[in-house]
Amino acid sequence: MSIRVGKTGNEAVAEAMRQINPDVVAAYPITPQTEIVQIFSSFVANGKVDTEFVTVESEHSAMSATVGAASAGARSMTATSANGLAFMWEIVYIAAGMRLPIVMPVVNRALSGPLNIHCDHSDTMGARDSGWIQLFSENAQEAYDNAVQAPRIAENPDVKLPVMVTMDGFIISHAMEVMEILEDEKVREFIGKYVPENPLLDVDNPVTLGPVDLQDWNFEHKRQQAEAMRNAKPVILDVASEYAKLTGRKYGLFEEYKLDDADIAIVVLGSTAGTAKVAVDQLRAKGVRAGMLKIRVFRPFPAEEIADALKHVKAVAVMDRSDSFNAVGGPVFVDVRSALYDVDNGPKIVNYIYGIGGRDVTPDHVKTAYADLAKIAETGQVENPLTYLGIREEGGCTWRL
Repeated sequence: MSIRVGKTGNEAVAEAMRQINPDVVAAYPITPQTEIVQIFSSFVANGKVDTEFVTVESEHSAMSATVGAASAGARSMTATSANGLAFMWEIVYIAAGMRLPIVMPVVNRALSGPLNIHCDHSDTMGARDSGWIQLFSENAQEAYDNAVQAPRIAENPDVKLPVMVTMDGFIISHAMEVMEILEDEKVREFIGKYVPENPLLDVDNPVTLGPVDLQDWNFEHKRQQAEAMRNAKPVILDVASEYAKLTGRKYGLFEEYKLDDADIAIVVLGSTAGTAKVAVDQLRAKGVRAGMLKIRVFRPFPAEEIADALKHVKAVAVMDRSDSFNAVGGPVFVDVRSALYDVDNGPKIVNYIYGIGGRDVTPDHVKTAYADLAKIAETGQVENPLTYLGIREEGGCTWRL
């Protein structure tokens, strides 16, 4: 049975952590994530969890302590945002390379500089190739659901990889909404008891973790990481299927919204998907066959599945809330365009970079992208492959090939 409550995204994720009842949480505060570990620390103080809560002096230490705890065999979690994630960078890669099933909520915030505490995706996009699974959330409900599913995914024997559960800073993290949470026992039954593989505290079966790994074996171990990421896709779907039976809420690698008969479509992730749905509904009411694809699982990237979902569309706009500074487009655009490369007579594809540093995005902004797509679908010509949406220049700042 689900319980209907009003919670912010941060409260929802902290509640999921309480229900998971991890063995160890090591954390350091950073806006806009601070509330998660602050709320969770109250659960520790009030005896609502059995967790060993480790207060550290930095995010680098938070991830280091989490890696140590996970290596010892503890179900371990932490949380961060933006510069905190960047400060963890060295140990983020080590956690993935050591195949430790850590779960880390990340509240998306712009990376400095210049200093900015509001939402964009530059933090998690910077870590997209670190070997972590990445689950993006549209709202507080999805952030909660992703957090509950994350330990099952991470701890699967065919995966054994850490998971980031992301949500947009302030837009989701601090906004109250009505949502449903599960009863505590249902969550604990769902995630099950953690049985670590080769824990350091199993002194009867000693192992070495994190040794020097030079050219004789390093390549093979990195290939194993890549295979584990490939294995994660069916595991994510299996866990989601089981979760749907428990809650009635269905999740996949991505969500298709009015995409079946769409002539034009946008690809988006995070909270902007809700804004895009409003725009799609308004355009549909006017007879425009608009659709949307919302990516939930960015790593592993569902390239074949996305290509199949978009192959019938005439024109696609990929919306990036971060810039790769590579002079060709944002990170989501690069991956989606690569996925569509082998599609015969596939859609024309363009990129919109938007919402940097928390810049607001409205349905009218999204409809601007759809209007451009309609022209591309009609003419078959792309004039502006990359557009910066909602910036202070007449008509937007555009880059042309």
